[in-house]
Amino acid sequence: MTSTPPFPELLALIEGRSAAFREAVAAAPDLSVTVPGCPDWSITDLVAHLGAVHRFWAAAVAAGDESGPPSADQLGDREPHGDLLEWSAASTALLLAALRDAGPGAPCWTWWGASDAPLTSTAVARHQVQEAAVHAYDAQESIGRAEPLPAAVAVDGVSEFLQVGLGSLGAWPHRPARVAFQAIEGPSWTLDLSPSGAKADPPASGEPVTRIQATASDLVLALYRRIPLVDVRVDGDRSVAGELTEWSKAG
Repeated sequence: MTSTPPFPELLALIEGRSAAFREAVAAAPDLSVTVPGCPDWSITDLVAHLGAVHRFWAAAVAAGDESGPPSADQLGDREPHGDLLEWSAASTALLLAALRDAGPGAPCWTWWGASDAPLTSTAVARHQVQEAAVHAYDAQESIGRAEPLPAAVAVDGVSEFLQVGLGSLGAWPHRPARVAFQAIEGPSWTLDLSPSGAKADPPASGEPVTRIQATASDLVLALYRRIPLVDVRVDGDRSVAGELTEWSKAG
């Protein structure tokens, strides 16, 4: 399991991936273009979604209350107004300002309370790196210019998805299994799936029944169902990889 990047680096990654997102949106000839990774959305919908997400977490971090989500009054208006790209940039600025004001490790409500991830500003920043990165990929793909996720984003993105995205889903509904993920860049991760749920970085005990290998970027994109499993290498029991992909849709 890799270590989480330092808090200032997480904020820089949010800022950088959000800027890449807007750069792709600005290059779109038509904002009504369908987003392949979110086929029910247009690019306009994608911008509205990411901006609303940034504003939600800005309010949650500013509230500093891990007992529940921000109130409607704390959230305010999260609908786009005026120039779409200016509103998007303002949304990112609100999130980054709230995170900077809170500092690392501040208490904050999150939806992943059932996982091993903490309820803190750092965990929010870590997840928002992935939110911005995957949606930047979505926007790029919409204009035919999809780029791999930067290594600094993707390597921690695998860890974050296993711990938060899968760790918050509850009981694994299939037969217990151990899955190994190997990034071509070097890092590797192990995941145990059982009635107790998904456990990342478990104690050493037994060999994986399934091994999934790809670049860190492709591992993240496969976990988020942006690319199909056929685009990554799966050794061992392929049915477990398919079950894992289907199960992750609940997240």
